[in-house]
Amino acid sequence: MERKQIHIAVLISTLDEEYQNGILSGIRHFCNDNGMSMVVFAAFGNTGNDLSHDIGEYNIFTLANLSRFDGVILVANTIQDADSMEKVIERVRASGIPAVCIDRDVEGMDFIGIDNEGAMYAMMEHFIVHHKFTKINYISGPDNNIESTQRLRAYRRALEDHGIDIEEERIYKGHFLSKDGALAVEKFLDSPLGLPEAIVCANDNMAVAAMNTLIQNDVRVPQDVAVSGFDNTLNARNYSPALTSVKRPLRRVGMLACEKILSHLRGEPMPRETILKTECCFSQSCGCNHERLMHTDEFKRYNYNVLEFFMADIALSSRISSALAECDNIDDYVAELRRFVPEFMCDEFYLCLCDTWKQGLMAEDPEDNDLMHALAPEHYITEGFGETAIVALAYKDGKYFEVPEYPIEEMLPGLLDETNMPGCYYFMPLHFREKTMGYLVMKNSAFPYASKLFHNCVMNIANSLENVRKIICLDRVTHKLNNLYTVDNLAKINNRNGFRINTQHMYDYCIENQIPVMLMFLDMDGLKSINDNYGHKAGDAAIAAMADVLRKVCVSGEVCCRFGGDEFIIFAADYTEEEAEYLSEQIEELLKRKNSGGDADEERRRT
Repeated sequence: MERKQIHIAVLISTLDEEYQNGILSGIRHFCNDNGMSMVVFAAFGNTGNDLSHDIGEYNIFTLANLSRFDGVILVANTIQDADSMEKVIERVRASGIPAVCIDRDVEGMDFIGIDNEGAMYAMMEHFIVHHKFTKINYISGPDNNIESTQRLRAYRRALEDHGIDIEEERIYKGHFLSKDGALAVEKFLDSPLGLPEAIVCANDNMAVAAMNTLIQNDVRVPQDVAVSGFDNTLNARNYSPALTSVKRPLRRVGMLACEKILSHLRGEPMPRETILKTECCFSQSCGCNHERLMHTDEFKRYNYNVLEFFMADIALSSRISSALAECDNIDDYVAELRRFVPEFMCDEFYLCLCDTWKQGLMAEDPEDNDLMHALAPEHYITEGFGETAIVALAYKDGKYFEVPEYPIEEMLPGLLDETNMPGCYYFMPLHFREKTMGYLVMKNSAFPYASKLFHNCVMNIANSLENVRKIICLDRVTHKLNNLYTVDNLAKINNRNGFRINTQHMYDYCIENQIPVMLMFLDMDGLKSINDNYGHKAGDAAIAAMADVLRKVCVSGEVCCRFGGDEFIIFAADYTEEEAEYLSEQIEELLKRKNSGGDADEERRRT
């Protein structure tokens, strides 16, 4: 019997960081080697101070129908928002499938991590024992991050163990972002404690930014201040001075996570918890030079390639933004986006929209649209993706094709089918602030994790989609306002404003060119009697019936209107007396049929 294809879901945020890249590389290679599929649900949270943006990003995790997968890998520390993280954990637990959590020990899941406290303690001991430093400042990550709290605890314990006072002013709380390193150094430089001997950072991003800021302020590294990081990223190793850091086996983490899931599926025993070893790499930023750096020529070639790819991605992002900004309807938007899909170098690409797009936005006739539903804030989706998905664009193996609407619980038609070739899928949210619009799917593309501008491209696609939505809504509003201004609400034909607008040009043309015009005045006999004897609803029905007659006969360029009350006007250009008499006869004939009920009988026969 042929073995069932295995599908692993990966929940992760911020793909373009080296930490995430290393773990995904391990997962990707293990899946490729074992004929498995990995389906990555990727957010880009904590990119700024906009909480509404994070809500829109982290919503992608609600799309993952985990019960349909064979296993799930949660890269916990990449999801910075505590509430979102807890919701994800509950979803993983509720799925009932084998689950591995990376760098956070969660009850009910296998755990892969490192000894964060031991690694940071070893780094602190190097500074205290080897370098004899006593004034050591610290740049931490967020308090709600377990790795951050473990590393900070090691900093405090190392100071205590060596009899050095802990001064809270020497500790800066950041969010693992580059800007935190710069802000921390600015604070340290203004501190009454004076310049520290060393700055220990909870990750490399903050450490490199800290060194940059020190150098910009004429503080030498390591001569004046030593600096260390954590993660031993490529950029940090090749910075000048090269950063002292802690090396962790990221690719091994990803592969081991897959091994754990495979062991569960096969019923083979495997330890629930695995703690991997780390290595302190002492380099130039602390005054040590133990690590061999990249050769200068190799580094130049590497930087050249990075710059070339970066410039190409900038051009792609700019072209996408420019092209989509010109679109004012969904068809043009999709047509423009199609031009860029091959540049993503993917086997498959899908643009999936929430079913709310059908509410006032995708129907052809504005009168059939529930415009207020489309505009009202209470109808925006901020959690989940609705009941069904609309595939506005589908691309596979170089060809575009149609995909019918499907239940959102499927995530993507055929995603988990046995006939589908194994591969790597990336699901990314499309949203404007907290408002969910849909999601993108790519298969077998390096763009999501290899490009620093991938998220920028996705946001351009999302923002342009929101712009199209606003233009459509504005057109609908304008259409309705125009009707209110020019169309009689009861008769559904021109009012005085509409009559003036629709006849002024024709009238001026006829006067200028001495062309005859026809103006016919009509009023209804007995309307007051109808209102008095049968009520105003009956009178309104009579006015509507009169207007219906005029609509049926005015089919050759004539313009009719309700002038007010029971008075109506018909205007026509280049009309003869015979044509006017014939029009009058048609009106009389239709009115007789209306009054006798014959018109209603004819309508019933048609239906």
